[in-house]
Amino acid sequence: MFIEPNNNSKTGWIEVVCGSMFSGKTEELIRRLKRAKIAHMQVGIFKPEIDVRYDAGKIVSHNESMATAFPVSNSNQIIPLAQSYNVIGIDEAQFFDEKIVEVCEVLANQGKRVIVAGLDMDYTGKPFGPIPHLLSIANYVTKLHAICMKCGGIASYSYRTTQNKDQVVLGEKEHYEARCRTCFHQ
Repeated sequence: MFIEPNNNSKTGWIEVVCGSMFSGKTEELIRRLKRAKIAHMQVGIFKPEIDVRYDAGKIVSHNESMATAFPVSNSNQIIPLAQSYNVIGIDEAQFFDEKIVEVCEVLANQGKRVIVAGLDMDYTGKPFGPIPHLLSIANYVTKLHAICMKCGGIASYSYRTTQNKDQVVLGEKEHYEARCRTCFHQ
C-alpha cells in the first residue's frame, strides 16, 4: 500500500497510479485524495471531458466510489483551474494529449502534489498515450493489478471483447476483461 511521503516543505511531486482495467486505479486515486482532504489540503480533481461513462462531472470507480471533478477538453485547461489547490488529482490520463506531461511538471514545480491515474497499456498491450512519459518523470509509481477473468491469476492487461479496432473505446465490462499475460496472448 502506498503511504504518502512526509514532506512538510513546499516541494511538489508527481505520483502515477497505473494498471489494467478493473485494477482499482480510480479507487486508489479517490483514496489518496480523501486522505489529503482529511489533512485539510485543498484538492482539485480533473478528468477528460470525453469520459462520460458514469457521470460527466465526477470520477467514479467500478466500485462506485466517486468524487466531483472538473471535466476538461485538453490538458492546458488544468493549470489555471488548479491554482487554488495543493493537491491535484487527474483521472484517465491516457485520454489526454501529450501536454499533460508538461502540465504535471508545471504543477509539481509550483509545489503541488500531483496524483495521476491511467491505463499504462491499451487493449493491444502497447504503451498508452502519455502514461509511459509520465511514468518516467514521476517521483512515485504504483502499478495495480486486477484478477484475470479467465483463470483467476494476476492480471495486468485489458483485453477487449469486441471487434472494434479503435484505440479508444469507452466502456467497461461490456467491452473489456482483465487478463493475465498468458490468457491475454492466447
